[in-house]
Amino acid sequence: MTKNHSIVVMGVAGCGKSSLATALAKTYDLTLIEGDDFHSQASQEKMRNGTALTDQDREGWLQVLCAKLKEYAGQVVLPCSALKKTYRDLLRTAVPELRFIYLELGMDDAKQRVAGRGSDHYFPSSLVESQFKTLEAPLNEALVLKLDALDRPQEIQTRVADWLKLERGL
Repeated sequence: MTKNHSIVVMGVAGCGKSSLATALAKTYDLTLIEGDDFHSQASQEKMRNGTALTDQDREGWLQVLCAKLKEYAGQVVLPCSALKKTYRDLLRTAVPELRFIYLELGMDDAKQRVAGRGSDHYFPSSLVESQFKTLEAPLNEALVLKLDALDRPQEIQTRVADWLKLERGL
């Protein structure tokens, strides 16, 4: 399959964004840009200390992600929470045909998954609820595939492959 995909895998913490993005990068030979790697040290410290990020905290982070999306347009997959429509719209300015895969997950499952990550991750399970308060689900937005994060990984990947083929007319 020809490279011509710019994809954001989005959702709340613990939904499996990074796992799916890694699988997609391998399957489609895409550049994987891990969104969490670009949070500032100050933002990472805030989260580590149990303080939710604000729109202002995320502004510079989203600008960096836009630059990365432009740099690798057509050959990139980015796991990024993209919780608000304004965040997604900003990312779309980098790549107008940007696709979003929304991994939907309930709060209890998200808390359990985040708690299971271990202490080396800077995002504690105490912040999961804040993500649900911030989340504006991408319903009725163009180029969005909504999936159940609790489905088997292979099933999710098959649905993504079918969607990408349909979108590209392959």
